[in-house]
Amino acid sequence: MRTLHKRILTAMMASTLVGSTLAATDGKVKLGVLADMGGTYADLCGPGCVTATEMAIEDFGGQVLGKPIELVTADSQLKPDIASAIARKWVESEAVDTIGGLVSSAVTGAVTQVTNASKNITLITGSASNAFTTKSCSPYIAHWTYNVVALANGTVKYMVNDGKKKWFFITADYAFGHALESVSSNVIKENGGEVVGSVRAPLGTTDFSSYVLQAQSSGADVVALANAGNDTVNALNAAAEFGLTESMDVAGLLVFTPNAQAMDPNTAGGMRLTTGFYWDMDDNAREWSQRFEARHGAIPSMAHAGAYSATLHYLNAVKAVGTDDPDAVMKQMKATSPDDFFARNATLRADGRMVHDMLLVEIKKPAERNSDKDIYKIIKVIPGDQAYNPITEACNFSS
Repeated sequence: MRTLHKRILTAMMASTLVGSTLAATDGKVKLGVLADMGGTYADLCGPGCVTATEMAIEDFGGQVLGKPIELVTADSQLKPDIASAIARKWVESEAVDTIGGLVSSAVTGAVTQVTNASKNITLITGSASNAFTTKSCSPYIAHWTYNVVALANGTVKYMVNDGKKKWFFITADYAFGHALESVSSNVIKENGGEVVGSVRAPLGTTDFSSYVLQAQSSGADVVALANAGNDTVNALNAAAEFGLTESMDVAGLLVFTPNAQAMDPNTAGGMRLTTGFYWDMDDNAREWSQRFEARHGAIPSMAHAGAYSATLHYLNAVKAVGTDDPDAVMKQMKATSPDDFFARNATLRADGRMVHDMLLVEIKKPAERNSDKDIYKIIKVIPGDQAYNPITEACNFSS
């Protein structure tokens, strides 16, 4: 009896394993978008990342491998435990092939622990930490839009070389902010500058007055805002209110287009920053952005554009290899250079980093604007091999 029970249990385990394998390669493509649908980063990669993904599916033709492409969405609430639970349910119970969106590095870190173990491809389009292609790398990650290294090698390096040597950081107190401050500090020091102080503010802070006062007394040339979303807008407003912007430069190290649009141009005008995309950069970008705006009601952020680009590249790879097997699909994604209105001079490296041209831009002053959407002027194009960190041998997943 015990032997029979053991045989039945073994058969059940084998059946479960086979079912799990088939769920990942069942010939039906199901995409998940897990983003911030109503919080601090909702304007950056929330409902807009869903819209961009829907557009990519429609432009691809709506089906692949002879079946309609399915899409599921959920709100991470910017909570890693909630995001992890959703990701686990999707990959274990709902046969989701790939998860995209993913804004907030803490949330993304929790999700990739699930997807790396299950061998599901993750399309990171909203998070900034470079850990996902370094210390937390995986053969199933594609980190698409930007990272902290590209931001620092754009804005920070430019300003230090322009004579702004002393820096003070107001930093978001979680993984993304810590990584951005660390990488930027290294760039500052490598180029002859110094960090004279820093302070950390919780995500979702509305009153930045105490942090601004500390920055104001630091003697810095530049106050660097190592945060994003509404936090950046609130910090800049506080800096203007206390007169900091009259005596020091303020550098927004991660400013998305919706945030720049929300800033008072009298305060933000002249601020330089680095971005992976601008809606008005050329005809191809304008054409897609106008379609996006007509559906979403606002101009796109770089995360929105990145979500479209990553989804389309993934679907093209599935079509090319004729299967949704994650190993075959990822191999094809890395063998084929992304090429669209977002991905310029691009390649998806063996470590999962999508390297592409970045833009150093300046927020326009009121007199320079033709409309409320006329936000940036492009200062220079930064080639991808100058913007991003080099590949590390431990993360070289080439086969």
